[in-house]
Amino acid sequence: MRMKSRILSTGLGLVLGLAAVTAAHAQSGTLQKIKETGTITLGYRESSAPFSYLDDNQKPIGYAMDICNRVVDAVKKELNLPNLKVELTPVTSATRIPLMANGTVDLECGSTTNNVARQQQVSFTNTHFLTASIFVGKKSANLHKIDDLKGKTVASTAGSTNIGQLDKVNAERKLGITVVPVKDHAEGILMVETGRAAAFVMDDVIIAGLVASAKDPAIFALGDEAFSKPEPYGVMLRKDDPSFKALVDKTTATFFKTEGPAVYAKWFTKPIPPKNVNMNLPLSPAMKKAMENPSDNPDPASYGS
Repeated sequence: MRMKSRILSTGLGLVLGLAAVTAAHAQSGTLQKIKETGTITLGYRESSAPFSYLDDNQKPIGYAMDICNRVVDAVKKELNLPNLKVELTPVTSATRIPLMANGTVDLECGSTTNNVARQQQVSFTNTHFLTASIFVGKKSANLHKIDDLKGKTVASTAGSTNIGQLDKVNAERKLGITVVPVKDHAEGILMVETGRAAAFVMDDVIIAGLVASAKDPAIFALGDEAFSKPEPYGVMLRKDDPSFKALVDKTTATFFKTEGPAVYAKWFTKPIPPKNVNMNLPLSPAMKKAMENPSDNPDPASYGS
């Protein structure tokens, strides 16, 4: 009986030990940090509408912020911390990866492209947006396909990937386009508005925002053909933190399959604060497919259309 009791005791000890290891693993890395501090820190952008930007009260809002807030709710439930404190830290294109890597922010809620190079430094959760390089012209010019730009003057922002894509297509198709580099996006859309360029090439979401904010949005029309495959945006989190990533991936996958299309429509097809601008950017077939099959794949070719 004594031997049997010792065996049972040893077995129970092993079970409890395994349970303790499992619990410790579940709360390792970011989850452990959050539990110990009672705080989760979200990195946000100040002017990346409609993903993450400041409203009239200087409060960060947007599509990516909504996604991050769902993750916050999941963390509260996972760690049994109903009073979890949420700290908000502004980030920029230059600071977002360093602040993630050094532990300052736990989630980066913005418009960060998920690519292979960045995955060497950080991780991403499931794709929340796909952006492609397109053109915008005047509706009266009746420009729909890239070949319609043949022999015309086309602007794009200097130093951007977009102008490189424009140059490449121009050379490959022998279109004879006169490519004009501009200092910023505002100058590009102004060139189209004033007739100094037939079109402006940039990320579709940036063009949508520029058109929506223009004096007369009705004079513009977006092209039907892209210069690039869709590149994925994702919420960024720290690399090599499997327990936190698993929770974030599960949360965002559920979000996209249930609320995703409605929340997308809220930010991209309806007037948004503070100026009630409408991006007029409906859910694309590729993004619809990405929501139905959530993935953190950085390869644009994997998303198709």
